[in-house]
Amino acid sequence: MTITLDYQINVTTTTELPSAEQMQHWVSAAVSAASTELDAAELTIRIVDRDEGLQLNKAYRGRDYATNVLSFPFDAPVQLPIPLLGDLVICADVVAEEAQQQHKALLDHWTHMVIHGTLHLLGYDHIQDDEAEQMEQLERDILASLNIADPYQVSTNTEQNA
Repeated sequence: MTITLDYQINVTTTTELPSAEQMQHWVSAAVSAASTELDAAELTIRIVDRDEGLQLNKAYRGRDYATNVLSFPFDAPVQLPIPLLGDLVICADVVAEEAQQQHKALLDHWTHMVIHGTLHLLGYDHIQDDEAEQMEQLERDILASLNIADPYQVSTNTEQNA
C-alpha cells in the first residue's frame, strides 16, 4: 500500500506534534485494516490551531467550537488513477487537552484521532449505534495492533488527594 500524504502544519503550539512518517504509518494501518481494495491513496492532514478549527467546524458542521478532528472525504466525479481519500483537519490544542483530561499519552491520542478520521474518509460513521460499534471495534483492533490501549475504555482508577 502506497500512501501519499500532504502534511500541513498551521500552528504555533509548543505541543509535541507527530511526524509525517508517524501520520503515514497510522493512515496505512487504518486503510489496511478496513479491508479496502486500495493499492494507493492520497490524502491531506492539516494540523490547525483552535481558531481555524472553530471556523471550519462552524462552517461545515454548524457547531460553534473547535473539535478534535474533521474529515472531508473526496468524492470524485470521475475515476482517478490514484484514489484521493480527502482531507483530515486536526486541532492540536483540542487533541492535547483531551489527552490530558482523559489521562492518555499524547501520541496515543494523536494515533486514535488519525485512525478515526481516516476511517471516516473510508466511509465509516458513528451516527447509528450499529455503525458506531463497528467503527469503534475497528479502531480498537487497529490501535491494539499498534500496542495502544482501547481509547473507549473508561478508567476505573481514581486519584485521591493526599
